[in-house]
Amino acid sequence: MTASDTHRAIDAVWRIESARVIAGLTRIVRDVGQAEELAQDALVAALEQWPETGVPRNPGAWLMAVGKRRAIDLIRRKERFDRKLDELGHDLAVDLEGASDLDAAADDTIEDDLLRLVFISCHPVLSTEARVALTLRVLGGLRTDEIARAFLVSESTVGQRIVRAKRTLADARVPFEVPAGGERDARLSSVLEVIYLVFNEGYSATAGDDWLRPALCEEALRLGRVLAELMPKEPEVHGLVGLMEIQASRSAARVGPSGEPVLLLDQDRSRWDQMLIRRGLAALERAESLGAAPGPYRLQAAIAACHARARTADDTDWAQIAALYESLARVAPSPIVELNRAVAVGMAFGPATALELVDALTGEPSLRGYHLLPSVRGDLLAKLHRFAEARAEFERAASLTRNLRERTLLLERAAQAQAAAAVSSPHAT
Repeated sequence: MTASDTHRAIDAVWRIESARVIAGLTRIVRDVGQAEELAQDALVAALEQWPETGVPRNPGAWLMAVGKRRAIDLIRRKERFDRKLDELGHDLAVDLEGASDLDAAADDTIEDDLLRLVFISCHPVLSTEARVALTLRVLGGLRTDEIARAFLVSESTVGQRIVRAKRTLADARVPFEVPAGGERDARLSSVLEVIYLVFNEGYSATAGDDWLRPALCEEALRLGRVLAELMPKEPEVHGLVGLMEIQASRSAARVGPSGEPVLLLDQDRSRWDQMLIRRGLAALERAESLGAAPGPYRLQAAIAACHARARTADDTDWAQIAALYESLARVAPSPIVELNRAVAVGMAFGPATALELVDALTGEPSLRGYHLLPSVRGDLLAKLHRFAEARAEFERAASLTRNLRERTLLLERAAQAQAAAAVSSPHAT
């Protein structure tokens, strides 16, 4: 294996194992920032040694062993070793004896540690932006520049968010544990929100030149699948995974040959990934089998399933989708849910009925700068042959979006509405 091959292997190992290593080290030092530094030290050691010795049989255990030895050295230097040893018990003592078999460094409790790390990274004491950045850093193994590129912000901004997040967690003395009872439910909601935010940014980029950022979708899906393994009895976890699997199944059909957006009703459904659809439907079935009342992610997964099961756009059960959105509005009320419900109502019962619902949202402050409100309104007006009004709405939507691909699409729709208006009113000026 060449040096470049080894470095690629190290990068792949780091993406897979870094979260587990950081989780295990956090249990020892009780500080996620310090744990990440120790894990980085282990990575540096791998970069120095593996090109000469080759990639070990169990690279994750190798990284963990090196990280733990550095952690033990750190504790010794701080002259708190005896107290820490009492706190941590036999597990750490075994490491101190210097087990020769590196496989012994892989902890039996590693999955529990990983779950604890998930809850720390997504702690509500952090801002949403900080939670996303820290999660991608310590759970996704992404570099600061990769996170910055994904969200179109500067590398220094992401770096500052991560540093502040670590400091905030340390200052707040957030315990390295999975919370219990009501706090656990609240924290799980934060965890799911972060994963879905990452997925959504990849599925429909807020800004920039690209309509999709597949790497973010893949990372969110990976985190969701890990969480589903760690928390198999949580229906909303499976609901979120089902939703992301089904949404991700459309990725190849959502862009045209030049990267232009292709809307749902215009997509070639033969290009939808059937394996992802099957996985998504299975996750939804798993969520439903757990018996709890449907939550927001399970309901959204059920909506996505309606699309996935329809062989053509005309086969879509829009009445069922509208009913599911009505249920979602009761569980997680928001103006955006109401806007989506209006779209489904329009498809099921006609654009005039839907336009009344959309017009009721035009005064909603939270939607004032939301480009999809005039976009939906423009679509409904076009279907009602009110083309001049539709053109104005599409142009307004184009002025509000920060995504270049989406702006181009909206301006094309505005031009189409203008052309239709000219045909329907040939003497209009």
